[in-house]
Amino acid sequence: MRALLVTHGTRGDVQPVLALAVALRRAGHGVLMAAPHSAAAMAAEHGVEFAGLDEGPNRLLDDPLLRQAVDGGYRGLRGKVTAVRTARRIKPLMAEVLRDLGRIGRDSAADVVVHTPALPAQHVAELLGVPAVLAALQPGWVPTAAFPCPMLPLPRLPKSLNRATYLLVGATLRAYAGIADRWRGDQLGLPRRRGAHDPLRDEHGRDRLVLQAFSALITPVAPDWAAAVRTTGFWFLPEASWTPPPDLERFLSAGPPPVYLGFGSMAGRDTARTGRIVAEAVRAAGVRAVLATGRGGLAPPSTPGVHIIDQVPHQWLFPRVSAVVHHGGAGTTAAALAAGVPQVVCPFVADQPHWAQRTHAVGVAPPPVRQQRLTATALAEAVTAAVHDTAMRRRARELGADIRAEDGVTQAAAALEHLVR
Repeated sequence: MRALLVTHGTRGDVQPVLALAVALRRAGHGVLMAAPHSAAAMAAEHGVEFAGLDEGPNRLLDDPLLRQAVDGGYRGLRGKVTAVRTARRIKPLMAEVLRDLGRIGRDSAADVVVHTPALPAQHVAELLGVPAVLAALQPGWVPTAAFPCPMLPLPRLPKSLNRATYLLVGATLRAYAGIADRWRGDQLGLPRRRGAHDPLRDEHGRDRLVLQAFSALITPVAPDWAAAVRTTGFWFLPEASWTPPPDLERFLSAGPPPVYLGFGSMAGRDTARTGRIVAEAVRAAGVRAVLATGRGGLAPPSTPGVHIIDQVPHQWLFPRVSAVVHHGGAGTTAAALAAGVPQVVCPFVADQPHWAQRTHAVGVAPPPVRQQRLTATALAEAVTAAVHDTAMRRRARELGADIRAEDGVTQAAAALEHLVR
């Protein structure tokens, strides 16, 4: 079997798909991974054949207006207007990504195409005459009547409206249908057809295989999902050999396990303010901390007992800390769960509130501290609970062992093998 794996976005969108590529290679299959050019080094580190896509919408990540909207969770009229304007700006950028995807896909000789919802690679699968498989890194892409869409900030609604909430997610995919139609016709040579933009069903109306790369131990599995929807467990990369900088090793060995704090690319529009809040919370909680500035540029003042780094492999660091404070991205949540340590989740937007709520619900995190209401006092109280609550620490250890035992990426690879056979 030869698989074409397609993803786009930041590290959190790329790393799980790379984990699937590694698992398929380990099982003896050929793999080509198409992802933004910025992911090339990561793929090379794991020996995965790589084809670069234009950075496309990634170019907007540092845009001040977009950061302001994300900081507010796209709430209010201004947030909604920014979301619409951002969608318009993304369209021409997405066209460049699709151009590269068409070229790569046509020459891929793939037997199956696996893609995240960010890119409509089902059209490439149709061109090649092979199955397309949706890789859902978050819940919310497959509609259900059991619960409302987890990716949207919704008020409490009657249960009868649960399925309708997923129409909003579908609308975000259809927003780029015009660009995809032109790409489909001009570059791929495919005719227009009804339902072409539905990633859940093929050209014959049959359910496509959906691999949900998260754990049913954390996120509920809906009883009305089709048999083609498989919730495998999280997809983890095998731990690569990594040598920590000497100053980090010295800091870790100089006292009790520290708390990790990092918000990835989600530090908000005022990174200096967020940095001050974090530093004050660390002092108030009386803990040591490793603080990752990350792509968001978190800017803390110099604080005793705080070691500042750019980034560090989560699989290496998280088992060595007492708690993980983060923004609620699916990848960071999964890494903290697997490490078996408590979490403090400070969500911004999209699926982040879902992971914040679910980690609290399963007993491994205190109540979420939303970024829009982040204060030093609230954060210090949450950190203190995560570090000192013995029941929470015990639950995190037990759940971590269960999460690791799921081996979701192996389950996903086996499902692809069965599909192609």
